[in-house]
Amino acid sequence: MMIRRSFIASLLFLIACSPENAPAQTPPTPPPAGVEEAVFAGGCFWCMEHDMGAVPGVVEVMSGYTGGRNANPTYENHPGHYEAVRVRFDPNVITYAQLLERYWPLIDPTDDGGQFCDRGSSYRTAIFVTPAQRVAAEASKAAIIASGRVNGRVVTPVLNLGAFTEAEEYHRDYARRNPTRYAMYRAGCGRDRVLRQVWRR
Repeated sequence: MMIRRSFIASLLFLIACSPENAPAQTPPTPPPAGVEEAVFAGGCFWCMEHDMGAVPGVVEVMSGYTGGRNANPTYENHPGHYEAVRVRFDPNVITYAQLLERYWPLIDPTDDGGQFCDRGSSYRTAIFVTPAQRVAAEASKAAIIASGRVNGRVVTPVLNLGAFTEAEEYHRDYARRNPTRYAMYRAGCGRDRVLRQVWRR
């Protein structure tokens, strides 16, 4: 399920992912009134959680699993699932269309085998949509393709949103709670270097 590119990347990940507490999952809480939700996959959910959480208007980001066959996915057993994030946002501050614009530069949309050093189906990119979100998501993808901004073919799919299962407690808000481990993992995985190359910046 998890295929790493190198021994060094594997070691960095294992160091970063050593839980201090036993995994625990809690029932999801509904969003507050007036808050909307969007679900994105972009490789390691620690990185997506960190980056999407910095977007103005985002009020909460939750790591989790979606898109797979297992009704009760866990980190050790989530066949077919994507690592994903559920983004809760204030539409009075940022619209869904604007949130999509912020999502694209956080991923390599030309890679259909994973993201950066993380290889395998768990780390593919995708936009998961409700029926009301599909038109905006498809339009956003079409705009990226038409712009020619990226080096290569855009393979990120727009998929129907199904069940989203929140990740175990030790994965949540990982970058803030474990800044040194997170920084080691992100640097070792080459995420920012690849993003600069893909987006020509």
